[in-house]
Amino acid sequence: MAETSTRRSPLAGHTDRLAATLRSGGALRIEELPSRAQLDLRLDPSGPGARGFAGAVGVALPVEPGTTSAGTGVEALWLGPDEWLLVGPPGTEAELTARVQAAVGDEHASVVDVSAQHTTLLLAGPRARDVLAHGCSIDLHPRVFGAGRCAQTMLARARVVLVADGPDALRVVVRSSYARYLADWLLDAMTEYVAAEA
Repeated sequence: MAETSTRRSPLAGHTDRLAATLRSGGALRIEELPSRAQLDLRLDPSGPGARGFAGAVGVALPVEPGTTSAGTGVEALWLGPDEWLLVGPPGTEAELTARVQAAVGDEHASVVDVSAQHTTLLLAGPRARDVLAHGCSIDLHPRVFGAGRCAQTMLARARVVLVADGPDALRVVVRSSYARYLADWLLDAMTEYVAAEA
C-alpha cells in the first residue's frame, strides 16, 4: 500500500507566536498564508506558447520587470525576462501544471512545481514597510513599490520574493528551509513598533 503524506507547514511551531500578532489588534500583524500552488515557469515571452497562455491558463504573463498580473484564480509574478512564478489556490498544483503544459504545447519551456519549496508570509499594517526596510535594501515606498509590484531580493540575508498587495500589505515568499529563521527575524523586527503602541 502506498503511503500518503500531508504537507506540514514549516512554521507549524510558530503558530501561537504568529496568532498573537493577529489578536493584538495593533498596527502590525504577520500570518502564514495557506499553502498555495506555485509553479516556476521558464518560457520565451515572444513565442507562440506565451501568446496563447492567457486564454489557456487565465492570466497574462507580465512582461514589465517587477510586475504582477492576476486572472481567473491565478497570479503571475515576473521574476526575469523569461521566468515567472505562477501562484494558484491550494491543492491545484496538478491541474495548474496541466493547464500550463497545454498552453505551451511543444514549445521549449520549463514548468516546475515548487509549491513544497516555499511558504508565504503576509505582513500587514501601517508599519509593515518599516519592518521590512530593516533587512531589505530595495526602495519599499508605495510610490515605487506599490500594489502590483514584486521583487526578488534579500531580506535579512534570506532570498525572498516580495509582493505588494497594497500600501499596508506585503507578501513574503520564502524557501521553506528559511521560513522559521525569517519568521523569528520579522517578529523581532516588529518589536519596537509594537512596543511603541503599548
